[in-house]
Amino acid sequence: MSAMKKLFSLQGSVGSHSIYCWQKTLGNYLASTNGENTVNIYDRHGNLVKDIDLPGAVTGLGWDKDGDILSIITDKSHIIFLWDANSQRTFQVDSSLRDPLTFLAWSKTGSLLAIGTAKGNLLIYDHRTSRKIPILGKHTKRITCGSWSKGGLLALGSDDKTFSITNADGDTVKQETVREIPSDIQFSEMKMDERSKVGEDTVSLVLAKKSLFLYNMSDPTNPIELAFQNKYGNIIDYKWFGDGYILIGRLDKIYQQRDHKDRLSSIDINDSIDMAASAGDNSIRVHMASDMKEVTSIITLDEERSVDRISWTDDGQLLAVSTPKGNLHVFLTRLPILGDSHNTRIAFLTSLLEVTIQDSVNGEQPVTVPIEIEPTLVGLGPYHLATAMNNRVWFYVLAPGDSCLLSSQTHKA
Repeated sequence: MSAMKKLFSLQGSVGSHSIYCWQKTLGNYLASTNGENTVNIYDRHGNLVKDIDLPGAVTGLGWDKDGDILSIITDKSHIIFLWDANSQRTFQVDSSLRDPLTFLAWSKTGSLLAIGTAKGNLLIYDHRTSRKIPILGKHTKRITCGSWSKGGLLALGSDDKTFSITNADGDTVKQETVREIPSDIQFSEMKMDERSKVGEDTVSLVLAKKSLFLYNMSDPTNPIELAFQNKYGNIIDYKWFGDGYILIGRLDKIYQQRDHKDRLSSIDINDSIDMAASAGDNSIRVHMASDMKEVTSIITLDEERSVDRISWTDDGQLLAVSTPKGNLHVFLTRLPILGDSHNTRIAFLTSLLEVTIQDSVNGEQPVTVPIEIEPTLVGLGPYHLATAMNNRVWFYVLAPGDSCLLSSQTHKA
């Protein structure tokens, strides 16, 4: 069982509602709201990059598929706030919807952003062309949840006890009534004997936190409802993974496996590293997704009484853990394999901003060198360490008990 290294902690950074999200694809930024009218954007080392003051409480926060644009909506404004990660500038788009904004979701494949409102209205905004398509009366009550499919369909859930499936032009493809208010809608492809010709053909949603409803668009007259014994408590979270499998987190267990003593609060899966994590009590357990019985790491937060929500970066390198007290802890789950050797010594990356030099042959004590950047190359000489990223190189002098930065050079192409 391996240990995960804590990179940093942010005190009171997410308020009590645990709204935060990693930048898509790159994972260089973490956006969070502190429960007040502010969104803070941190880099992957915990440094504050930007704070955005807002006119109300945040009701939606999300990155576009490439991680270029962060979108924010609030309960007191019809404005969509957008932050460009490349220019680090904030700009605004008028939604033209006059009731409170309650939901947002970016397309998985394009530049479309869906915005839902408290009265069931919908806006589809194309960030690339600035085109806005308002759809009034998509639902009769508040739009609470939604998700895009890879094929460009949008599933929405509402307090009116219906869910709808809409195309990119705003036209309703399907609308179905369910017996309870839906939540946590997701698109995926159900595991069947034959693979679907349309890809993500299944809409899944939670009903009253008690059952999981599966609606297959290829077989709409035969939906499936997965109900569980009440003694296991409410459904806390669920994730699709692998080849059409579902991991379901109940109040006191990951379905069919008890992970935490008192309660389970969140689960997350990262397909790129084949890992699943569960949060409960004041700990996080990390499993092999392909074999949930195998626990690879256990993280215990001694300074916290309980944990709230967990979230991985897309590449699985960093895992964020929030707590009901509003604290946010970030752990390093895996490192790129970078290193070099000289004679009997080896230098290797041991954290995002740390290189360790070790000589096991001669039994010398390891030397840890703090570095300026996350490198893509590491080089070791008899008296110096070099790290590089893009066209810049940093040189460190290696001296007993006092290794330090000597110089840096930028090479022109």
